[in-house]
Amino acid sequence: MGSSPTSSALNPFRGFSSFMIKAEYKSKPPVVVLLGHIDAGKSSLLSQVQQTDLTKKESGGITQHLGAYETTHNDKKIVFIDTPGHAAFSSIRSRGAKLADIAVLVVGRDQGVLPQTKEAIAYLQETSLPVIVALNKTDQPGLPLEKIEGQLSQAGINLESQGGKVPAVETSAKTGQGINDLLDLILLLAEMEELKAVDEGPAAGIVLESHLDHLRGPLVDLLIKAGSLKSGEVVGTSSAFGRVKEILDWQGEGLTQASLSQPVKVLGLKNLPDAGEEFKVYPSLEAAEEALQKKKGKKITSSLDEEGEGKEKLKIILKADVFSSLEALQKTIGELKEVNRLQLLETEVGDIHQNDVQLAQGNRAQIIGFRVKPNPDALALLKRKAVKFKTFSVIYELLDYLQEELKKIARQKVRYSIGRLEVLAIFWTKKNRQIVGGKVIEGELTSGLSLDVFRGAEKIGEGKIISLERDQKKIEKVKKNQTAGILYEGSGKIEKGDMIEAYLYRYE
Repeated sequence: MGSSPTSSALNPFRGFSSFMIKAEYKSKPPVVVLLGHIDAGKSSLLSQVQQTDLTKKESGGITQHLGAYETTHNDKKIVFIDTPGHAAFSSIRSRGAKLADIAVLVVGRDQGVLPQTKEAIAYLQETSLPVIVALNKTDQPGLPLEKIEGQLSQAGINLESQGGKVPAVETSAKTGQGINDLLDLILLLAEMEELKAVDEGPAAGIVLESHLDHLRGPLVDLLIKAGSLKSGEVVGTSSAFGRVKEILDWQGEGLTQASLSQPVKVLGLKNLPDAGEEFKVYPSLEAAEEALQKKKGKKITSSLDEEGEGKEKLKIILKADVFSSLEALQKTIGELKEVNRLQLLETEVGDIHQNDVQLAQGNRAQIIGFRVKPNPDALALLKRKAVKFKTFSVIYELLDYLQEELKKIARQKVRYSIGRLEVLAIFWTKKNRQIVGGKVIEGELTSGLSLDVFRGAEKIGEGKIISLERDQKKIEKVKKNQTAGILYEGSGKIEKGDMIEAYLYRYE
C-alpha cells in the first residue's frame, strides 16, 4: 500500500478541491494520522513523541475527538493527527485519514488486529496513503510477531518483513523504544513523497473541530493546507464566517500568523462550522456572508424514526462539547435497538442553558450532556423544575444509559382497573377540584390513583385522587363496601350517582 512520489506532488491536497491556488509549490511538513483500534496506545504513543501526557486530558484515556499536534525531529516539523478508536467515531477517523499525507497504523502487540484496525485499513486503501505500522506495547507480553504479521496480511497490509512494501517499527509508548525510528521513517517517507503545497497567499484548509467556549465564544480548530493565515483576516466555510480575532497554536500560545500544515485554533467566527468543512480567506465580511450557504445539521427537531408514531417516546435534548462528538452520538444513537421510541428534540454543541431546561420541561424530556455541564443558572432551574438530566464523559456509558431507558419504555403499557366508587354526595366544588363522598363497590382506592368519571355509559371527566378522608381524618386506602370522602382534581363536574373508576398503568 502506498503511492508514487509524483502522485503526492501533483495532488498535494488529496481531494481538497475548492481552493486550489495558482502559485509555486514548495516543500511542506508532513501531516501524519494515527489510526488503530481503541486501547492500541495511539495517544500514549503521541504523548511519548511530544514528551507530554496528552492522555490525561482524555476521559478514561480514550481520545473522543480529532486532535492535531506538532513536533520537531532532526530540525524538521511533523504534524500529527490523533483519532478516536471507539466504533462510534468512524466518521472522524475517516476524515482524519483524508486530511493526512502519511498514516501510522498502531497495532497493540497485546491485541493484534481488531475491528477498528481493519476499519482503518479500509480507509487507507481508499486514500492510498503511504503507511507505517507501529507495533506498539513491546514492553508488555503479547502475541507472537508472526501471528500479527499474518493478521495484517489477511487485512491487506503486507509488511516488508514478509516481502511487502509497508515498513514496520516496534515501539513502546511506556519506555520510548522505537520512537526515533518511527520519526525517521516518517521523514524518509515524506521526502520520498515530495510533499508540496502553496505557502504564499491567503490561507485555505480544513476545519478539524469546533466547540463553544462559554467565555470566548466559538473556538475552531483549523488545519492550513495552503497559504498562511493572519490575525484580522476574514475566514469563511459553507456554514460559518467571521473575522479572526486571535490565533492560537496547538499548545494555546498566541500567534500573529499561521503557516502551511500548521494546526491552529481561531477565535472570531460568528457561529460554529461543522468539522470537515473547507475554509478559505475572504476579502471582507460581506463577501464571506454572501458566499455562506444555508447552515445545516446544527439543530434537529424530529423523530429518528417515523415508525414510532403513536408509541410512547423517550424525548431527549442532546448537548455535546464539540461537533464531532455530536456527529458520532447522532450516528450511534440511530443504531440503538428500539430507536423508533427515541425522539431528539434538539441536538447542539455547547453547555446546558436555561432554554434547554425550559424546552425539556415543556416536552417532558430528559437532557443528556456529553462532556458538558449545566451553567449555574441552568443547574438552579433544573433542580427547581425537577427536570431529569445526565452528563457523561465516555460515549459508551451514555449509549448504555439510553439503551436502558429505551428498554423501560419499550415494555407494553397495560391499564389495570383498581377499584370503583359510586358517588353518594357532593360536599365542595371549586374550579377543577371537588370533594365528593361515596362507597367503594369494587376493589379498593388509594391516594394518587388516576380516575375516570362516568355518567351512565358516558365518560364525562378524568383526573386523580389528591387525598382520601374518613371521619375527618386522612387515610391512605379505602376498601370494598367502605365509604370515604375523595379530594378529586381533574376535568368534568362530578354529580351524585356518577361512577368513578380508579386505575393505574404498569409496564410489562
